[in-house]
Amino acid sequence: MPGKVLVVEDNELNLKLFCDLLEVHDYEPTPVRDGLEAIEAARATMPDLIIMDIQLPHISGLDLIAALKADEELAHIPILAVTAYASPADEEKARAAGAASYVSKPISLMRFIEAVEGLAPPA
Repeated sequence: MPGKVLVVEDNELNLKLFCDLLEVHDYEPTPVRDGLEAIEAARATMPDLIIMDIQLPHISGLDLIAALKADEELAHIPILAVTAYASPADEEKARAAGAASYVSKPISLMRFIEAVEGLAPPA
């Protein structure tokens, strides 16, 4: 059974790229375009990994990560933060919110898959 990955990304091109990459590497992605739907989608799918864009409309990805980690049912799910911000301080903020790993955009395809596999090995 493939690993389930919730992908929270508002940019359609990035969302398609992430989902296509995950499928090629034997994962089952669930795309979410609006951060406001992320927690509900996580509860519905109970993914093995959540990929979270930090810059989302309506709500910050950092706030979503913190909310997911504060939820008893969802707190165990590792989160990979993905953002265009690439400074060490930005990585520290993502990790402080609860992200297990961090990849900056534009992503290296190999680095992205390595980070995914490090958090949720394929079945």
